[in-house]
Amino acid sequence: MKLKKVLLTLSLFISALSFAQQVEKEVLFTIDDTPYYTDEFERVYKKNLNLVKDDSQKDLNNYLDLFVGYKLKVKKANELGLQNDKKYQNELRAYRAQLSKTYLTDTKVTEELLEEAYERSKKEVKASHILFMVDENATPADTLTVYNKAMDVRKKALAGQDFGKLAKEYSEDPSAQDNMGDLGYFSVFRMVYPFETGAYNTPKGQISMPVRTRFGYHLIKVNDVRDNRGEVTAAHIMILKSKNASKEEQAKAQQTIEEIYQKLQQGEDFESLAKQFSEDKSTAAVGGKLTKFSSGELSSVEFEDQIFALNTPGEYSEPFQTKYGWHIVRLIEKHKTKPYVDLKEEFENKIKRDERSKLIIASMNEKLRKKYPIDKNEAVYKKVQKAVNNNVYENTWVLPENMEDYNETLFTINNEKKVSAESFLQYVQSHQRSPLSVKPVSKYTDALLENYIDEKLNIYYKDNLEREFPEFGIVMEEYRDGLLLFELMEREIWEKAKNDSIGLEQYYTNHVDKYQWNDRVEADIYSSTDKNIIKQTRKFLKKGKDAAYIKEQLNKEDKINVIEKEGTFEIESDHILPELKKYKEGVSKIVNDDKYYYVVNIKKVLPSGAKTLEEARGRVINDYQQYLESNWVDELKKEFTVKVNQDVFKKVKKQLQQ
Repeated sequence: MKLKKVLLTLSLFISALSFAQQVEKEVLFTIDDTPYYTDEFERVYKKNLNLVKDDSQKDLNNYLDLFVGYKLKVKKANELGLQNDKKYQNELRAYRAQLSKTYLTDTKVTEELLEEAYERSKKEVKASHILFMVDENATPADTLTVYNKAMDVRKKALAGQDFGKLAKEYSEDPSAQDNMGDLGYFSVFRMVYPFETGAYNTPKGQISMPVRTRFGYHLIKVNDVRDNRGEVTAAHIMILKSKNASKEEQAKAQQTIEEIYQKLQQGEDFESLAKQFSEDKSTAAVGGKLTKFSSGELSSVEFEDQIFALNTPGEYSEPFQTKYGWHIVRLIEKHKTKPYVDLKEEFENKIKRDERSKLIIASMNEKLRKKYPIDKNEAVYKKVQKAVNNNVYENTWVLPENMEDYNETLFTINNEKKVSAESFLQYVQSHQRSPLSVKPVSKYTDALLENYIDEKLNIYYKDNLEREFPEFGIVMEEYRDGLLLFELMEREIWEKAKNDSIGLEQYYTNHVDKYQWNDRVEADIYSSTDKNIIKQTRKFLKKGKDAAYIKEQLNKEDKINVIEKEGTFEIESDHILPELKKYKEGVSKIVNDDKYYYVVNIKKVLPSGAKTLEEARGRVINDYQQYLESNWVDELKKEFTVKVNQDVFKKVKKQLQQ
């Protein structure tokens, strides 16, 4: 989550992994004599020119001010020593490790992984699992204990015991208490790679051997395999279900969805009904239309199954209930599984992000050996071999007492990086925990040395990515600064805005004119496609009849002629409230909008006025944060000396405006 926040914070400043044409750089400005150059400013501006919506940020003078402010914050963070924080350093190392994967590619291995992923994507596997947790770095003994436990449970399952009950009893996946280990259907890239492989390699109805992932060991039971259902574009009408809803409220929700369904059967338009009655605010305004999604992507299996059961565009389901509420779904379009050529780029990006990348890294070892020559000192290596004995097989081998004698170069990488015999012996000692089953000991030492060379080659290559790939260095520098900025902003601005109740209230009081309600009404809105029905509705309302009475009189013979919605609505800004000439207490005249006729029973008119702090809290906090940040940047400009080279800036503006 933090990584996402950091990347969001950096949206104005992070660079692409490809360079624009290189230009000669000059000092654009200094902060306390620290220079900042034109090439960085130009690159960042060009990168973000089409991303920012605020035209003021496209203005070069304003953008320079933003950029200077950004650098001031980073400088302040460094002065406060935030770069020395262990948490910051760990996160930076983790990001560098993640980013470096982009450069650890092998075309042949990548292509094989792509083809495998595409073949798997044609199918969906329905599986259950039992998780036995074990740390990635656990000792062999601890690992074996967990493995044996998994095998014991597997024997029980093979003997006929119910897998779901075993999952509930033994699985260390907390969700197993509710779902009994059932993971539903999934396809490629939905699970970690070893688990995915275990599931796809296990025949339907069978139980896998224990599968090791970074979480531990899994027993996987494949319950079903089916063709991938592809993707769908769909719409829905939703009536929310409150967690604490009374029986009466639950019954009303069900009645409402059933009334809407009857109106659909009477020929009324799905999109119009969704706009009027759907309580999913994110989709109601667009007629209930959902973003295209694939099978297994949503959190509700029932919802997906209802949609994928529809075959004809325009077809809609009967009302059904999920844990979120009541729904009616309508199929807009079914999209078939994409061909390989269309999925290749998407899959390649996914492969770089998941555990398949380890296979690519392994294939890179051979290429690195060709790229960087290894010069091994055979005389020193013979001395090392004599120091290693058969005790390594018993995990009892110890380092020689005279380790200073091994402070010699064992091998050199790329005529530059020297690796000592001492460090290799320490590697041998540490790897006794998981020794290779190679004998005699001389061959064991040879095998360890090859592994050690591969490890050191990878380290050398990764350590020099900034030199090998200048664009990598730029991204790392900007991420490093952005991460510092995030930590600083969280401490100086965001937390203060949330916790400074007095300051927040004062800001709200001083800017209360920004947080205003429009004129509102408390009302019942009645609608129908039949004008005569609305005329009768209006007569009943004039006589003081309520919604239940009106529906009883007008909705007959299983036909929904009129439907109502009650609530508080903002005049001129709420799409549900029809436009009236006057908004006053009482029953309105009949109004027509498209295919529908409306009458509104206004119970109370609420004039425009200030929202309370609680009603506007989210927006007030956001505005207060921006206010604090703006003032803070002004203070930083006083704390540090900023000098802009105006002549250079003029040249930059001229070049960027061409």
